[in-house]
Amino acid sequence: MSRASVYRHFPGGRDELLAETISWEELRFFGRLYDELHDAPTLVEVLERGLPFAHKAIVGHEVLQRVLQTEPGLLLPKLTVDVTRVTALIKAFLVPYLEREKLSEGVELHEAADFLARMVLSYITSPGSWDLDDPAQVATLVRGELLAGVLSTPVAPA
Repeated sequence: MSRASVYRHFPGGRDELLAETISWEELRFFGRLYDELHDAPTLVEVLERGLPFAHKAIVGHEVLQRVLQTEPGLLLPKLTVDVTRVTALIKAFLVPYLEREKLSEGVELHEAADFLARMVLSYITSPGSWDLDDPAQVATLVRGELLAGVLSTPVAPA
């Protein structure tokens, strides 16, 4: 298919094509993530399975990584503008799990969901010194860092 044919379907040009591609890939990503996590019985399991899965999906996405290396100025603004929508999707997924937990005194359900969604996004894209391929490190991150101030009862180490 020629470039002209593609752009006829996207009258907004390259920007519209990129925005639509990002939206399509987000939907695919969240569909795969849901398939991976929908049967998780606890918040701990959602986070311990979800962080490594999501990180691998992003790091292993060949096209995304190529665009980030060659044209980060084109992609990064679109991802950062869209972060509010992505955070809202993650929050909505986490709320039912948080409702089953006893939250720490003073912790509000939707604030906890917002905190966890933002932290999850941060660790998925930039895990720092955490090795998200190591289940023991993921368990320590989830139980000792992410949930430590959120849940009233500490989660036992894995």
